[in-house]
Amino acid sequence: MILIESTLGNVRDPEWAKSLDGATIDWLELDQWEAQKSRLRKATLGDVELALSLDRNSHLHDGDVLIWDEAKRAAVVARITLREVMIIDLQEVVGEQVEKMVQTLFELGHALGNQHWPAVVKGTKVYVPLTVDKKVMNSVMKTHALPGVRHEFMPGSEVIPYLAPHESRRLFGGASDTPHSHHNASKDAHGHGHSHGHGHSHDHDHDH
Repeated sequence: MILIESTLGNVRDPEWAKSLDGATIDWLELDQWEAQKSRLRKATLGDVELALSLDRNSHLHDGDVLIWDEAKRAAVVARITLREVMIIDLQEVVGEQVEKMVQTLFELGHALGNQHWPAVVKGTKVYVPLTVDKKVMNSVMKTHALPGVRHEFMPGSEVIPYLAPHESRRLFGGASDTPHSHHNASKDAHGHGHSHGHGHSHDHDHDH
């Protein structure tokens, strides 16, 4: 068992990219739930047992170098699989008159809440992980067609660098296991959603 208390760098760093060129790499494969943990025990693909013990407010990122043996030119690197994220851009909405802006934001919150989708709000953007098929999420957004609201999909690995650890956990920590992610979302997408009087998308995380 090898104890890992900190990372050495990341394969995307120019210095590490050069050092690892031609080196033997053993991968520690993690799903998006495991990647949010600061304490974890797991074996690499090469069957090397690792015990992760990072600072409480830190977590692994895709490409983090965990072990480097200069003599053997061998490394252990984290490889994280993250689902895509829908990014809703509200920049145009914020520029509207207050009454119109409030109405649009309320309707968006109601639409997301009806789907029970977890979300993180940062500035004028709302980040929603894919808990159902992308076609369903597209259908929901197009059905409501809120003026000024734009959305796109990005790989989770490209989104996570912009998020704080607690925001990453909200988006990726067990999102596939949310109790509401398997109900008939396609039915809701066609305007037959049920309102519960509360939106799950209203857990706004604010930077402190």
